[in-house]
Amino acid sequence: MEYSNPKIPEGINTSSEHPLKEFFLLSAGVLSLVAVVILILSLLADKLAHHIPYSAEKNISSLKFEQEIKGQPVNQYLSSLTHHIERAIELPDDMKIKLHYVDADTVNAFAFLGGHVVMFRGLMEKLPNENALAMVLAHEIAHIKHRHPIRSLGRGVVIAAALSLVSSSVGSDVMANIMGKTGYVTALKYSRDHETEADDTAIQAMHRLYGHLNGAEDLFHVLEANTKGKPSFEFFSTHPLSEKRIQRIQKAQTNTSPDNITPLPTGYAQWVAKKPESQADKK
Repeated sequence: MEYSNPKIPEGINTSSEHPLKEFFLLSAGVLSLVAVVILILSLLADKLAHHIPYSAEKNISSLKFEQEIKGQPVNQYLSSLTHHIERAIELPDDMKIKLHYVDADTVNAFAFLGGHVVMFRGLMEKLPNENALAMVLAHEIAHIKHRHPIRSLGRGVVIAAALSLVSSSVGSDVMANIMGKTGYVTALKYSRDHETEADDTAIQAMHRLYGHLNGAEDLFHVLEANTKGKPSFEFFSTHPLSEKRIQRIQKAQTNTSPDNITPLPTGYAQWVAKKPESQADKK
C-alpha cells in the first residue's frame, strides 16, 4: 500500500461567520431564558407571599427606624385616628400598626414589613386637614393588609436568585443589598396594581370612617404639587398619576359638602415642625 500525505485544504477549520456572532447568539439565548425564568418566578413569588405567616414577616423586619411616635402631644390623637382606620379597613387582629416619624423635608410616607408605617415631616406639614392625613394612613395601612411589603420583597429575592444562575457574584450582591438593613426600603417598590389596590381599600375605609371622601383628594393635590417640573409619564412610574387618583376619588364621592372636612387639632402644626423627643432625651 502506497502511503501519501496530501496537503490539507486551507480554511477547513474556519467559518465564514464572525466568531463573536455565535457568542452573542448564545448569550442572547441565555439572557432570554433567564428573563423568562425571572418573570415566572416573580409571578409565583407574588402569589405565594400571601401564604407566608405574618409572624414570619415581623421577624424579618429588623430595620431600626429613626423614631417611633411615642410621648408626643399629638400622639394620642394620631394613635386614636390610626385605631379607627384599622377598624375601618378591617385589619386582622395580628396586624398591629406602629407609626414612625422621620424629621426630613421629604414629602412622602411608606409602609414597611411587620406593620410599620413611616411618616415624613415634609408630608405631614403640608397636609391641610385630618381627612388628607387619614387618607395617607389608610393607604399605607392598606399596603400592610394586602401584604404588599412582603410581596414586593419576595420578588426582589426571586430576582436575586435567578441572577445567581448567570453570575453567583451578581446574585449575591443583589441579595445582600435586599436583605441588608438599608436594602429593605429600596426593595419595597410597589407596582401600579399594588398602589391602585391600596387606594381602593383606603377609599372604602374613608367612606366607613367619615361617610364621605371630602378632603381625601387634598393628599394627591399635595403630592401633585410636589412633583411639578418632574417627569410624570405613568409608563415610567410604579405609582398611578396623582391626577388619575384624584379622578378615582371624585368618581367614588357621594357627598361633596365642604362643611364635612375635619380640621387638624390645635397644636398639630407646631408638633410636626420640630423633631420628636427621643427616649434618651427624656432621661
